Amino acid sequence: MSMKAVVFHGAFDVKVEERPKPTIKDDTDALVKVELAGLCGSELHMYRGHQKTKTGHIMGHEFVGVVDSVGPKVTKYKPGDRVVSVFATVCQTCWFCQRGLGNRCANSLAFGTQQLDGGQAEYVRVPFAEGTLQHVPPNLDERLLVMMCDIFPTGYYGAMRAIEFIGKPLLPQAIQNGSTLEKRAATFEPQALKDTVFVVLGCGPVGICAVITAITKGVGTVYVVDAVDERLAEAEAVGGIPLKLGRDDIPDIVMKATDGRGADAVVEVVGNKPALKSAIDLVRVCGIISSIGFHQSELPFTAFEAYQKNVTLNFGRAPISTLFPEALECLRKNKDKVAAFISHEIPLAQAPHGYDIFEKYQARKVVFKV
Repeated sequence: MSMKAVVFHGAFDVKVEERPKPTIKDDTDALVKVELAGLCGSELHMYRGHQKTKTGHIMGHEFVGVVDSVGPKVTKYKPGDRVVSVFATVCQTCWFCQRGLGNRCANSLAFGTQQLDGGQAEYVRVPFAEGTLQHVPPNLDERLLVMMCDIFPTGYYGAMRAIEFIGKPLLPQAIQNGSTLEKRAATFEPQALKDTVFVVLGCGPVGICAVITAITKGVGTVYVVDAVDERLAEAEAVGGIPLKLGRDDIPDIVMKATDGRGADAVVEVVGNKPALKSAIDLVRVCGIISSIGFHQSELPFTAFEAYQKNVTLNFGRAPISTLFPEALECLRKNKDKVAAFISHEIPLAQAPHGYDIFEKYQARKVVFKV
């Protein structure tokens, strides 16, 4: 039996083709009939040719669908269950998974790569189904659930890494009072964030999710930086203060807002060297850079610069399976704000057009109906 799938053939070249329907290979697999598949900004790295890879695999790491069949060791899901997948498989048994670090699962396979065919297809095989899939929650638009595969939990993670760091500072008075790190962590209060200044670099969907999270959790001031007017308007609509590249004197504005210190935290979402250079320039001494952009080059600053600022750096992808419940709750609280994220819902057969308009910033979020 064959199915339709979006296949990568090289830079700016994806095609909808007939491919064999996948089958259960391992005892922990599930086969999912896809209903909705998202197009994520991180896929543009491959689409534009910036991420070097072989060709011929099925694209897509965001999908929602119905379980078609399961392997004999899968008991959490059964045929007919509605499910949403995280962007990469989670085995649940390795050292990292056992500690909630499924983002670095030792057996992980990334959907939509040479490792594992993705979900921009009529069917997709899901290894380690019990760790990789989540049940579709009730009373939530399933189109919004596409964002729970990657972009919303990733934005949530980027903001929360910064919030947790800023909200639990190593205060001199705490040391004088004889409190331990554990006690300081236990006494973290969200209202402590009301006087903090965050900068989010990049106002694509992930950046907007980070802005929404920061504001929901109580961050007092959130500047948002981008070069695209429409994105800045979207960020402003959810509570961010827009700063446009090439128009605004961003360092001057941030420094004036912080009495010359710099931002308490910078959440970097873009994934390129100029953005990281801006992050190190804008963050204050003893601040944090939370980078969730997909970087593939060397750092644009030296270890000495980082040392001189006593800056904390956090890089990498989110442990979405671990964060899923709390990120979902944040999404629920802001479902009206994120409802407009999906600007284009088009048939899978028109996937090449979807990629084209998304790459040209003519679409905010593209979802393929399968």
